[in-house]
Amino acid sequence: MDTPLDIQRLRIRPERAGDVNDIGRVTASAFAPMPFASGTEARIVGALRTAGALAVSLVATAGNELVGHVAFSPVTIDDRSVGWYALGPISVAPRTQRRGTGSALIASGLERLRELQAGGCVLLGDPGYYGRFGFLSDPALTYRGRPNRFLQQLVLNDASRTGDVRFHPAFDVS
Repeated sequence: MDTPLDIQRLRIRPERAGDVNDIGRVTASAFAPMPFASGTEARIVGALRTAGALAVSLVATAGNELVGHVAFSPVTIDDRSVGWYALGPISVAPRTQRRGTGSALIASGLERLRELQAGGCVLLGDPGYYGRFGFLSDPALTYRGRPNRFLQQLVLNDASRTGDVRFHPAFDVS
């Protein structure tokens, strides 16, 4: 039986070298039951790390337990580096979901991007969930050459972008 988790003691901090295995475990377990998951999410995080493409990598801990992770990596828009980043993968251990851990990770990560003077952030995800952070879909921003209602952007220190978004090649890991 799992021990009770002290969610009141939730802390968000940058990833450390000793967190790698726990991040992989949490990411794999968080995505395992998801019908849209590819099963490669933990490998994507590892590939981003290996490529030096984790611009922001934060973990959530409750007591001594790592219970969540969020990654932010650079994107290109119309094949140009424009100072924009992708949010994801984001993962929260299944037994701690729906308690605000994901929201805390996202809010902290977006604040870090603002501090880095990032132009903005994009993601592929549920508009109903990510809309609460200010993300909006715009058909002028495309993914793989087509509009996608799940592709959303959040302007941070720039203007809204149009064009085709390309995520880091680590997202193509199989």
